[in-house]
Amino acid sequence: MIAFIREYQLNIMLLLCGACGMMAILLLMTRFLDARRKWALFLMEIVAFFLLWFDRLAYVYAGDTSQKGYIMVRVSNCAVFLLTSAVVFSFNIYLKNLLTDIKDRKVTSTRLNVVGIVSFFGMILAVVSAFTNIYYYFDANNRYFRGRGFLIAYIIPVICPIVQYTVIRQYKKYVSKLIYTSLVLYIFVPIACGIIQIFAYGISLVNMAMVAVSVSLYIFTYLDINDTVERAHAVELQNMQGEHKRMQRLFDQTAKAFVSAVEKKDDFTKGNAVKVAEYARKLTARCGLDEDHCEKAYYAALLHDVGLIGIPDSVIKNEEDPNKWDIEAFRQKPVIGKEILSNITEFPFLSVGAYSSHERYNGTGYPEGLKGDEIPEIARIIAVADAFVTMTTKKRYRDAKPDFVAREAFVKGAGIEFDPEFAGLMVKIIDEESSGKIHDDISLVEKELTCHTYRDFISMGIPVTGNITKIRFNSSTVEDPTNAFSAPSIVLFDSYDRRVHDNKKAISAYHYQEYGEIWFDDHYISTSARRIKEIKLDDAAGFEKLGEGQYEIIAAKYDDHIKVTMRCSDYEKEDIISVMDGSTSVYIGITGENCNIRNIDIEQTEEAVDETYVPRISDEISYIDHMESDIKNIQISQTRSAATDGIELKNKMRINFHAMSLPVASFIWHCPYIVIFSSDNGQVFGENYHEYALIKINGENEIKDHYSENNFTMKKKDSFPGWEEWKEQNKEGVECEVTFERKGNTIITTTENLGIYIENTTIIKENPGKVYVALTGDRVALTDIRLR
Repeated sequence: MIAFIREYQLNIMLLLCGACGMMAILLLMTRFLDARRKWALFLMEIVAFFLLWFDRLAYVYAGDTSQKGYIMVRVSNCAVFLLTSAVVFSFNIYLKNLLTDIKDRKVTSTRLNVVGIVSFFGMILAVVSAFTNIYYYFDANNRYFRGRGFLIAYIIPVICPIVQYTVIRQYKKYVSKLIYTSLVLYIFVPIACGIIQIFAYGISLVNMAMVAVSVSLYIFTYLDINDTVERAHAVELQNMQGEHKRMQRLFDQTAKAFVSAVEKKDDFTKGNAVKVAEYARKLTARCGLDEDHCEKAYYAALLHDVGLIGIPDSVIKNEEDPNKWDIEAFRQKPVIGKEILSNITEFPFLSVGAYSSHERYNGTGYPEGLKGDEIPEIARIIAVADAFVTMTTKKRYRDAKPDFVAREAFVKGAGIEFDPEFAGLMVKIIDEESSGKIHDDISLVEKELTCHTYRDFISMGIPVTGNITKIRFNSSTVEDPTNAFSAPSIVLFDSYDRRVHDNKKAISAYHYQEYGEIWFDDHYISTSARRIKEIKLDDAAGFEKLGEGQYEIIAAKYDDHIKVTMRCSDYEKEDIISVMDGSTSVYIGITGENCNIRNIDIEQTEEAVDETYVPRISDEISYIDHMESDIKNIQISQTRSAATDGIELKNKMRINFHAMSLPVASFIWHCPYIVIFSSDNGQVFGENYHEYALIKINGENEIKDHYSENNFTMKKKDSFPGWEEWKEQNKEGVECEVTFERKGNTIITTTENLGIYIENTTIIKENPGKVYVALTGDRVALTDIRLR
């Protein structure tokens, strides 16, 4: 390495001089540095440039005995020794400027002041040496030799930088890592090179090192400035983002305050706007749109009903179903909303959402009767979100509808009332939220109730399931009873909202079905139960006696039978009730006459029951008692509670079968399903079960993309009779045909049923070997299953 430097020293010096000169020029054009620090750096680069330039000239003219050579050798060597101390002096100035006004305090250092004086003295000593031969001398051939005091010249370039480093070390925490690194390199690299140069005579390692670290000092300073600018930009951006978030919070709070004021006109709409906004955001996100679109949908939905402020209170607070006049008044809501929100010119989408969210996809909406894509996308999203919240919220004239009723409305209304894409996404949101909800939440059941006249108050329904449920309560006679009779009783029923209903409209809307009423004695009334069998229990039943006013009910369901044990202080009995079929839900409503019922406690145990616990008193109603074809008939009482054996799919296959929705079927998805899967034993939900597609013949799909990709298409043909007729025909029974075509891992499934055409292409991501097809469904009987 030393030999290489020695050979190419002059070229290296020239290169370093050029770099140093370029840095000096760049510093003159630099505007991002403090002026004092800039000129200190410029001085250092100039000093370093001339140091190496004169050092090079000293080598160039060494041995030249001409008059020019004589002068240049002496001037150059004097300049080198002088500028060596000048480097320390200029660096000292740079340090003092760097450490000025840091951390809101002015830094002064006696050590730096001393270094400045000493380095200046070194420059004077270099001039003196030129005339006294202390540091060096020249022979007759004009060649340079070290003098007896040569090492004195190294005292200042070595000791002074070490003193400077002690100052740098002291204030290390006030400078950046980049600047600190550059300062350390500037001090110790020349010192290290100086030690080497003592033993490597004939090369200028120290001077070249000084120039190199001077160049590096500029580079590190530039990098540090870049970091500082980036940090400042980040801080500025953070401040801007913080300001944006503050403005957004202000807008959000203002919008919600405004909406809250509007909702005070109708207690039944309180909180609805926020719910609609949240669902609008979810729908927008599911479309793959960015956060900006989601935020626009959120606020447009939040404010879409502000026109309610202009609707008369008499219309809003009407306790009956809206009449024609009320409907016409409500039709002004989007117009009023647009007028209000049009004043917010920065966000035009707000008025668009308010004005067009009551349009319908088939053109039957208002105020303009827009159709399909003529309706702004943001309004189509709000229409779906608003419809769901409206249906599942209690109104003055009706109770809230369950999620699954809203679900059917979206399935049936897709392409009619609602944009089919957003309606389909809403169905998936409902399904996901329903899976996470506590169904038949017993915490909603009243803890106490008072009944005066017969059944004037009935508790929310307590679900009867395949596990034993225990219900306990206390009952006492009310003060001033209407007659002498006083007793609690229970009502067995089924209803979407878990409530007992007695008017035709509610009975129809909530599919209310009452099976019977049973008292805590030997009385009962059978309404629609197939049969009720009552058995009085004696002491051998083994129950602990209850005290006066204490009551207990023990209930469980197995298939289409319910067993209810009813106990009080003076009577114990067991009732077996048979209902239509196993798909029927059963609830217990607590009621009575002239009694205060309190301390209602419900315990849902983990104890499952079977046919030995619930004895059969009626024959099972079977809808599959028909001749069987290639596959065994199946009756599916609950969602996917049964399925056919898997049929291996090889190339092409066609399945024909007869399907009949059970009498208790209420929704359009109570129909046959087609499932494509693989498992070790060819059974649905068998070992190593992987599901590739689930297709419902009503045009729905529950396709997961974990094991496969699916391209699903559903079309309503001209032969489609409408959903109500479609459901009725399915209850009467329909012939179905499904065709499959497999090519490798691609499966094409097609079927058409009562004008619903379905085509699905399944691409399996794995290599399962055998792929199976099976039939399943929900509340449906499948018979005469034929393979072709």
